[in-house]
Amino acid sequence: MAVGWVYSERFLDHDTGDHPESAARLRAIVAAVTTAKLDLTPLIPRPATWTEVERVHDHRYLQAVEAACLKGRDHLDPDTAICPDSFSVALLAAGAAIVAVEAACATGPVRSFCALRPPGHHAERARAMGFCLFNNIAIAAAHALAVLGVERLAIVDWDVHHGNGTQHCFEREARVVYCSLHQYPFYPGSGATSERGHGPAEGNVVNCPLPAGSGDAAYRVAFESRILPALERFRPELLLLSAGFDAADDDPLGGQRLSAAGFRWLGEQLVAVAERHARGRLISLLEGGYNTASLGQRVVDHLRVLGG
Repeated sequence: MAVGWVYSERFLDHDTGDHPESAARLRAIVAAVTTAKLDLTPLIPRPATWTEVERVHDHRYLQAVEAACLKGRDHLDPDTAICPDSFSVALLAAGAAIVAVEAACATGPVRSFCALRPPGHHAERARAMGFCLFNNIAIAAAHALAVLGVERLAIVDWDVHHGNGTQHCFEREARVVYCSLHQYPFYPGSGATSERGHGPAEGNVVNCPLPAGSGDAAYRVAFESRILPALERFRPELLLLSAGFDAADDDPLGGQRLSAAGFRWLGEQLVAVAERHARGRLISLLEGGYNTASLGQRVVDHLRVLGG
């Protein structure tokens, strides 16, 4: 199966200087993907509109981010670096996720990987956090619900850090299940098992906090015992993945021990869920992963899994 590849060199223009989340990450991924000669279908990203972004973020927050970039500020918070191009690049990243979801819900490809930056899953409704400006996966999910007729959508997040922004966006939305495997306690401090959603979405948030040093076996137990049953009960029509690779055993920021085989196994389980319930539709978005020596190969492995 050909896999969608959503990428633009514009993503390199988000200049973060000497920062873990830098353009070197995407350069490493593109080099590895080029060498691997995979069967990929290029999808051309377009900027998200303000209306699309405002399904997730406050209008005044967009204005503030745009103004900070135009004024030449170098940070939105101590962790989140920006440059004059960052606002437009962040809109393009959000739009890339939308393009992939639109393709999956129309003529295909049904599975795509979005090689984008800045990442998104920490971004709150009115706050930048953890290298993230706009919550790309939440914006794509909101678009699928509002425009594409999707009625049941699942988001899985295996980044080493809990996706606080994504959870908070949908923790009262009965049409969304959010499942996260993450190191705990760790940044950003959220993601306890007791966080289960609210109101009509009670039980739709499934957090699997794992202690530092967890490897393949612990991830497999958490996935099989909690995440897979939740996905099987919910039967999502579309599956989205926050694919952070910073739970890797060689990542400089994370403290987990997930191997290349462990990542492949997780991906295979999600492809199987997508085949059973979502007509194969699975959209994967790059989040973390900061060892540029191995990140490219991990993404290549992931693309091969998406291709079946």
